[in-house]
Amino acid sequence: MPAAIVSHGDSPEFEGKVTVYVIICVIISAFGGLMFGYDIGISGGVTSMDDFLIKFFPAVYERKQHALENNYCKYDNQYLQLFTSSLYIAALVASFAASKVCTKFGRKPTMTVASFFFIAGVILTCVSVNIEMVIVGRVLLGCGIGFANQAVPLFLSEIAPAKLRGALNISFQLFVTIGILIANLVNYFTSKIHPHGWRVSLGLAGVPAIILCIGSLAICETPTSLIERKKVEEGRTVLKRIRGVENVDLEFDSIVQASEIARQVTQPFKKLMKPASRPPLVIAILLQVFQQFTGINAIMFYAPVLFQTVGFGSDASLLSSVITGGVNVLSTLVSVYAVDKAGRRFLLLEACVQMFITQTVIGVLLQLHLTATGSLGKAEAMVVVILVCVYVMAFAWSWGPLGWLIPSETFPLETRSAGFACAVSANMLFTFIIAQGFLSMLCTMQAGIFFFFAAWILVMGLFALFLLPETKGVPVDAMVDRVWKQHWFWKRFFTEEEVVAKKNPDVVHPHMT
Repeated sequence: MPAAIVSHGDSPEFEGKVTVYVIICVIISAFGGLMFGYDIGISGGVTSMDDFLIKFFPAVYERKQHALENNYCKYDNQYLQLFTSSLYIAALVASFAASKVCTKFGRKPTMTVASFFFIAGVILTCVSVNIEMVIVGRVLLGCGIGFANQAVPLFLSEIAPAKLRGALNISFQLFVTIGILIANLVNYFTSKIHPHGWRVSLGLAGVPAIILCIGSLAICETPTSLIERKKVEEGRTVLKRIRGVENVDLEFDSIVQASEIARQVTQPFKKLMKPASRPPLVIAILLQVFQQFTGINAIMFYAPVLFQTVGFGSDASLLSSVITGGVNVLSTLVSVYAVDKAGRRFLLLEACVQMFITQTVIGVLLQLHLTATGSLGKAEAMVVVILVCVYVMAFAWSWGPLGWLIPSETFPLETRSAGFACAVSANMLFTFIIAQGFLSMLCTMQAGIFFFFAAWILVMGLFALFLLPETKGVPVDAMVDRVWKQHWFWKRFFTEEEVVAKKNPDVVHPHMT
């Protein structure tokens, strides 16, 4: 970016406004998040349906019928967990392929490919007659998630004005929460449809998949991606269109310079291993690890199972998960409002306090009142539901949306797609670990699993307090100079490039202007 802008230490004010076209693009692209959320929410309800268990997991169904079966272990089955987790291991692998497609062909075609995977996966899972077909269908859905989660947050960060980047980017997570809520509502009603209610639940995922497919063909590519792929004038035209003004020279020049630097990097994954790339890479990966070890997906995947474990009946447990889904959506709206006002760090730190308290209290309640073969009293069970809602509330306005926002805005263009691929793959890896291991952990650790997650939340809070810089209002291509080089800890990783620049004054380093 031009030296004059950086030298003053202020964020450049690019001209522009939030146009109707940008809002349409944001909504359409965010349907990738809705698809992700639907797949998160649908699996827990489907795996608690008797018709589904009878067809694919008869041993689990038989175990479930025994009144004296250990509450914590009745759903402990590796194949049942594989139904949920196979989606995420596939997404992990697909995210690296998606990174290449995203860089070479653009964010828009990557979303189109994601929708094709989604549609194929929906069809296969919906018509499955054996567990192998179900798993392959889930793998195809996972590939779609890998492509969508790679492209959509980058698309949103690059199309949004800097001052509203947080709010618009969080639309991805907002649609994730809406997808979870819709899945919970669908499961509540389809659980009464016998014997094929589970097919309806899985098949309705085709609706957002088709919307994403059609919509991804209609929206524009991001100016950054166009300019990066040498479609410079087209990039300028699109930039004028999405900003709603003619004078876009300052922002356009910034993108052009970042793109020129990016084209010099032929091996972005190799560059990620350099010291100067370490701060955003470490932050991005740790955010994904911590996001999963809040325990949120243990709640979202298996909310119906969890509520049955603490004493709710089948219908009541599904209804309880609908309530938590509604809380999730409403609380994400809080983040949309607050993220560009209060900042990223404040939301993360406040949520850590709230989540730590709720997880600890839930663990204490279950430890004291839920025996292996008994159930909670109505009062205690209701308190658990309320505490889960308070916990979901905190996650939804913090680690949920910001886990995707911060990695999408902190990498320089030359490593942006590769770095975000590492973030997506880390998210999917640890989502897979939680999905594959939660029911077994619940069986082994029982109420102690909530203390396990509470301990992680304490670590996360210390991480956010000492190592996470504030990125509110900083243009994407000014992060190195405005954020990383100013941070008390991360600035040490840029010492090497400063020395190189002094020894070779005629060579312009990618992060020196």
